[in-house]
Amino acid sequence: MLYNVVGVRFKKAGKIYYFDPGEYSLEKGEYVIVETARGVEYGKVVIPPRQMSGDDIVLPLKMIVRPATEQDRASVRENEEEAKRTFDIAAGKIGDHGLEMKLVDVEYTFDRNKIIFYFTADGRVDFRNLVKDLASVFRTRRRCSGASGLAGACSAARRSSVTSSRYRSRWQRIRTCR
Repeated sequence: MLYNVVGVRFKKAGKIYYFDPGEYSLEKGEYVIVETARGVEYGKVVIPPRQMSGDDIVLPLKMIVRPATEQDRASVRENEEEAKRTFDIAAGKIGDHGLEMKLVDVEYTFDRNKIIFYFTADGRVDFRNLVKDLASVFRTRRRCSGASGLAGACSAARRSSVTSSRYRSRWQRIRTCR
């Protein structure tokens, strides 16, 4: 069976994910808002609408929520600026804890519900106290996942030819209802 899809990339050198364009007539180079496993995300259409076999894509396809607006682009720029500030704070906390690890990148999801910290280390690092400290600073619930070798590597770490183990930690903001 053939499906109408668009290819969307979230990072410059990132993997391409396929989405159902629905009613939208999208072109290569346009930015879109999509729902992913990580939440609402902002991505760039890198493959214009086309028909693809179900064997070549992961089903079921998620829908494009909508084309991105100027406000969305402004939000992305704000997230990037906030990520720079967060990077500096997190790097300082890593130093305060005396951990043998290097912070590589910090990323906010589009909707700011999650902060993702990418770092490298030569071996296993007990960063439980760091997680608690960062969670208190950023008022976040933490969820950590780790991997070694290229399976857990982010594109920034691969480009810098780091050969040590790589770990990725995620902290999810707590939403309170009152």
